Amino acid sequence: MIEYEICQMMTEDEMDEKGYVHWKSWHETYTGLMSDDYLKNITLEKCIKMAHKWPQNTFLLKVDNKTIGFSCIGKSDDIENANEVIAIYLLKEYHGQKLGYSLLNETISKFADNDKIVLWVLNGNDKAIHFYKRFGFDFNGNQKVLPFGVELQMEMKK
Repeated sequence: MIEYEICQMMTEDEMDEKGYVHWKSWHETYTGLMSDDYLKNITLEKCIKMAHKWPQNTFLLKVDNKTIGFSCIGKSDDIENANEVIAIYLLKEYHGQKLGYSLLNETISKFADNDKIVLWVLNGNDKAIHFYKRFGFDFNGNQKVLPFGVELQMEMKK
């Protein structure tokens, strides 16, 4: 197993690193699942700017002091009295090494006050759906369409 650390994002450099992972992992994950036109608009600069604008409740997964993944958490805007895993991403080259599981375990542990945890997953993202189901998440039937025309399904922790 690769040695890693999970820490809260704190510094400007970490925000830049998170922005890079956000940009890179979106293109690795969503090519073929989202429109190419939309993905072209997801630039590195926009992702870095978002990381600086919303740094709170963000956790970084680091290997050799390099950010390779992140998660963001908060209260759900969609489900009353629920917490939400807002985002969790890992660079593709690190998939299959149990690092994503470690990051999601640590992320879920931040919700000790409430075991009602939800997340959204893109329809057709079978790899992510399988990943979340291994943690006990399952579809609750809710769906929404984001402003850029992507349909999501809600999964809820059992």
